[in-house]
Amino acid sequence: MCQVFISADPRLYDNRARSVRLHGVATSIRLENLFWQVLEEIAARDGMSVPQLCARLHDELQAERGSVENFASFLRVCCGRYMALQLSGGIPQDTSIPIRSLNPERVLATEHLRPTLPAARHAA
Repeated sequence: MCQVFISADPRLYDNRARSVRLHGVATSIRLENLFWQVLEEIAARDGMSVPQLCARLHDELQAERGSVENFASFLRVCCGRYMALQLSGGIPQDTSIPIRSLNPERVLATEHLRPTLPAARHAA
């Protein structure tokens, strides 16, 4: 089992910081290269740059939740959900189809993983 994971190209889990402008303020976001690659694909689908996508996600998250805590982790979760929604058929794997053209309710209806509260750990 582990060989599937440990054979990953180390460049994928190297991390790097990128500067993005959020509300006119330059800020640095540090993510692993794999996540930057996924964000580049998501942004390209809708004709945006990665900094533009990050700013939009930040603004929409702030509007929805009132605050933004741990934005880098939020971006990692966005990438994971994007890939999971592609596998479930909610987001077409054809990257020429913009995400903005999709019906959000239909996309989310394909989502198999529902957030749950952490389960109590049981001793083995």
